[in-house]
Amino acid sequence: MPYTIGIDARKIQDFGIGTYVRNLIRSLAAIDTENRYVLLAKPGDVDGLRDLPENFQVALESSPVYSVRELIALSWHLYRRKLDLYHSTHYVLPAWVGSKVVVTIHDIIHLLYPEFLPSNFAFLYAQRMIRRSLHRGDRVIAVSQNTKSDLMKHFDVDGRKIQVVYNGVEDIFRKRLSPEELQRWQRDLGISPPYLLFVGNPAKPHKNLDTVVQAYARARRMAQFDAPLICVGSREGSEFKIRQRAEYLGIGDKVRLLGHVAHEALPAIYQGATLFLYPTLYEGFGLPVIEAMASGVAVITSNTSALKENAEGYAPLVDPLDLDGMAKAIAHLMGSPERRAAFAERGVRRAEDFRWDQTARQTLDIYKSVIGGKSS
Repeated sequence: MPYTIGIDARKIQDFGIGTYVRNLIRSLAAIDTENRYVLLAKPGDVDGLRDLPENFQVALESSPVYSVRELIALSWHLYRRKLDLYHSTHYVLPAWVGSKVVVTIHDIIHLLYPEFLPSNFAFLYAQRMIRRSLHRGDRVIAVSQNTKSDLMKHFDVDGRKIQVVYNGVEDIFRKRLSPEELQRWQRDLGISPPYLLFVGNPAKPHKNLDTVVQAYARARRMAQFDAPLICVGSREGSEFKIRQRAEYLGIGDKVRLLGHVAHEALPAIYQGATLFLYPTLYEGFGLPVIEAMASGVAVITSNTSALKENAEGYAPLVDPLDLDGMAKAIAHLMGSPERRAAFAERGVRRAEDFRWDQTARQTLDIYKSVIGGKSS
């Protein structure tokens, strides 16, 4: 008997959670022809969901994510749909859900770093919504052991209800581009090897780009290399500060902020990089690290949160607050092509552990278990 499963897809255009939503839906469509799916999506996102199989239906829902309005609007939508299961792909549940519930929680950064939020109300809202999702959800998916541990540490929740399902990495990052393709992308983007790479929204303080720029400047003096630092991610609200820091350090012409780039350009940007830097303060998963590893690039990342969980033994790990230690790690790898090649090879092997089809199969098993009423 086919079941009707609703999935909140309103964040499908986002970077972190959006990548999860896009790939989960696509991978479920590839493996499940039996059950019916209702995808709650914003009107502007419909085009990206048009080529799904017939058992996938798009339902328009325009309420903003992380708003009071969504609590009521989604409740009404779900009431009319008569779902067997509703999957919230982030930590907010509607005020009313009449079906079984699966919730994915990616991280609790809003609680660990409340200073990054716009107001005290935003902190209280996040705290309340996470606690409610943990209580109401029949099963909670955590994208890493680190996120599961954070939830158990900060909330009164039975750990048996939480199941870890890792994210995957898209195959486009595993496919090696020809020299001609690489050169074409690099020409279009105005970049050329050698360069160090950072991918992330610098406007988010936990991405730690200011420290990365300082460590990069110090590493240049240590190892005497001349490769620029290329930064990919939205520049809104952060460009002036980063440029000011680079100018003060005398590397204003060596730090390039590309801003947002098309998703299809990312494999070329990764594959052209000499070294990938991702020493952020906290990540629930840290997908750019796995993307870089799949692309065959040596990585330096943090010894904290899920970054340590996913990269330990496959990349040099640094304290994201230790400027000197970070600089030494960069200089160490930039001074040795052999060491970079060794870590790049390890990273490629590690990336094989993260595939979206596996994520989808494990998630579908959770759906069936929850609908069938099996205990966690």
